[in-house]
Order: sequence, then C-alpha cells, then structure tokens
Amino acid sequence: MSARVLIVDDLPPNVKLLEARLSAEYYEVLTATSGKDALRICGQGLCDIVLLDVMMPEMDGFEVCRRLKADANTAHIPVVMVTALDQPSDRVRGLDAGADDFLTKPIDEVALLARVRSLVRLKVIQDELRSRALSSIALGVPCVLNQDNGDNGTILLVEDREAIAERMVKALGTKHKVELLDDAAMALARVAEGGVDTVIVSLGLADYDGLRLCSQLRSNEATRHLPIVMIADMDERERILRGLDLGANDYLTRPIDRNELIARVKTQVRRKRYADYLRDNVQASIEAAVIDPLTGLHNRRYFESRLATLLVQANSTMRPLSMMILDIDHFKKVNDGFGHDVGDEVLKIFAARMKSVTRDVDLVCRLGGEEFVVVMPDTSIAIAKVIAERVRLSVEEDAFTIRRGAGAIPVTVSVGIAEAKLSEPPEEIFRRVDQALYSSKQAGRNRVTAAAA
Repeated sequence: MSARVLIVDDLPPNVKLLEARLSAEYYEVLTATSGKDALRICGQGLCDIVLLDVMMPEMDGFEVCRRLKADANTAHIPVVMVTALDQPSDRVRGLDAGADDFLTKPIDEVALLARVRSLVRLKVIQDELRSRALSSIALGVPCVLNQDNGDNGTILLVEDREAIAERMVKALGTKHKVELLDDAAMALARVAEGGVDTVIVSLGLADYDGLRLCSQLRSNEATRHLPIVMIADMDERERILRGLDLGANDYLTRPIDRNELIARVKTQVRRKRYADYLRDNVQASIEAAVIDPLTGLHNRRYFESRLATLLVQANSTMRPLSMMILDIDHFKKVNDGFGHDVGDEVLKIFAARMKSVTRDVDLVCRLGGEEFVVVMPDTSIAIAKVIAERVRLSVEEDAFTIRRGAGAIPVTVSVGIAEAKLSEPPEEIFRRVDQALYSSKQAGRNRVTAAAA
C-alpha cells in the first residue's frame, strides 16, 4: 500500500537515509527542513504520514506535533516522532503532544516499515470515513469532527501474570475502567459484546498464542476496528513486528513504564472515538438520505429502490405482493385554514396511525406532500383490501387532536390498491395503484378502490 510520507528533519544526512529506505518500498517521499515547512505541507493535504524529528531549531518536533493535532484539518494525519531520546519520559511527552508513535535513532529499518505500514492502513480507513462525513456536511447533514480527550474508556486487559496485571490495572484505573481477563476465549466473547475502547493483549499468555488472539480480533467483523495494544518482552522483536503486520495498533515492552502505558492507551482511545464519530455521522447521512425528516418514514427515494427488490423476491418465491397509495383528502384546506405547522402535525399523526395498523414487514413510505405508500409482501389483493380499509377507518373514526390550539380536526383518506402481476415492472404496478387512487377520488373520496386485475 503506497502513501506519501513527509520526512521532517533539519539534517540532510538523516533525510537522505530515510528517503532511500522508504523510496525503495515505493513510498512517495516529501521532505521539510523546518517545522514551519512541515505545517504548510500538512495544511495543504499533501502527505499521508509524518516522520518528525524532535530536535530542530526554532520549533522542535513536540511543538510541531502539538500544532498539527490542534488543527482540525491536520489532526487526522499520523505523526511518528523520530528521536535519539530513548527515555520513557520523552516518549510520554511526545504522546501527550499527540504523536501516534515513536522511532528511536539509530532507526531499525524493519521497525520503520512496520510502523509506516500500520499507520498508513489506519489512515486509509479514516480518510474514507472522513471524506464521507465531510460530504455529509456539504449536503447539510450535521457532522461532528471533534477530538476526544481519550479519558474514561473501557479497557480490556488480557494478561495471566498476576503481578503484572495488578500493576497495569492500578495504573490505568486512574483514567479508565479496566476489565481483566486471563483467558483468550473469554476475551473474545467479551469484546464481541461491545463497549470496549481498547484491548491490551499479552504476547506471553501461558495457554494461548497472543498473536493468534490479535489475528482473531482483526478478522472478526465485530472487533475489526478495535484498537489493540500488545505487551511483549524486549527480546520478542520479531513477534512484535509480526503483530503490527497482523493489524495491532501499538505495543509496550516490559518492564512497562506507568506513564507511557497511560499515554499510549489514551492515544488509542482517542483515535477509536474519532473513528466512531466519523462512522456515526456517515450512518446518519445515509439515514438522512432515505428518511423523511417530518414523519420519520422512509422517503420516495428509498421506496423506489426497495420496491424493485421486493418485486424480484415475490416473483422468485411465487408469493403475492400488494401495494396501496394513500392521499389525505382535502389536505390543502388544513394548511390554508390552520397553517402549515398544523398541517405538519396532521402528517405526523397520520404516519403514526399508518404504522400502528400495518405490519412490521410492510414498507411504509411518504411519497411527498400528503401522499403515502405501503408495500405489503406475502399479501393478496383480498388481504390488502382488509388492511387498506383498516387504515381508512383508523383515520376517519378518530379526529386528529392538535396540540397547537386547533382542537380536533376530522381527517379522511382515499386509497388505491393493487396486487403485483408476475414479472410486472415497478413503474407498472405503481401506475395501476395510482389509477385506483384516482378512481377513489373521483368516486367521492374517503374510500378504497382496487385496480382492475
């Protein structure tokens, strides 16, 4: 998977070394020699990941990272701090500034490529979600692109070494709710229930391969996007790199520094919540595209796409399917006499009554204005007449009580129904039902008319 990598370092030899290694793996490499240039390149959206040197004049790497993560336009770009500083306190400082990872000089080539691949994979997913969310904003759908602080998460720790587990639970418990399990099968069952923000997996489990657990978490649809942090011994370098290739997000080596543990878990929780915000907003935009905002019913766009599918299913199973179109009688008089706000209230009550007297399997939609449609799978024309008459009576027999001082408004509805013919196209059954509705109106309204067979 190729990507554009920005190398930020004021020393040309360092830049040349990293550029050669990444170019050999077919990454597109950009370079910057100052924090100011790095901020400009990132602000223009020209890179996918940043390798950022810590020690630079004028503006050090910590400040550059802080500014990138504080800007909504660049906060999603992964930042890997590259430094000769190897103390846990230095890593914690970088993580607190928003860094996604660390590489310590001299840089290990295998570790470099593993880190870049892991973060690029993550960014590709988030870029797709971000693009859809921003498209939703352009269409007028509200979208939250905020950054969470990463606190108060639910952390699942999978560790069977009692002393190590106790120290980790105590450290993380100051910021998060920590659940401890020592069994891999139980851990898989727990994360499948949902509500976990990050899972920490020990690669040294006595009765189970920790890497296999990481692989299972990544391959399961319910946990595919769950952040995974590995805990390993310092001599397990190959297993750590293998875990990153399998999709683990981060790792810590024993002995574990308390502050680094807290900082790395906080980063993962924050990143997960950001992705969750994006997914939620994408889902909201999808729903907004097919849901009528006034009545909460599906809209005409959804009806037209769904009707074709239902007709195909009815034909393949040789089961009947019927449809009715409903039009509120003299609705214009309601709007003219009481106002559009009262008219809107009538439409809401009407939609609710339709839902209350139809089945869950029936497709109930608002076509537009005061017109509605119901598609009824596994329903013959004889049964459709009964359902249509039930809807008509539920509207006629109980006046609509409006809360805005208009009192009780009598409402009636005209209905046209038809049963689908074998291999009948959607537009044809719609035309027949619409013609039946017209006949109901011509015959005096407030009645049900079935289309000719």
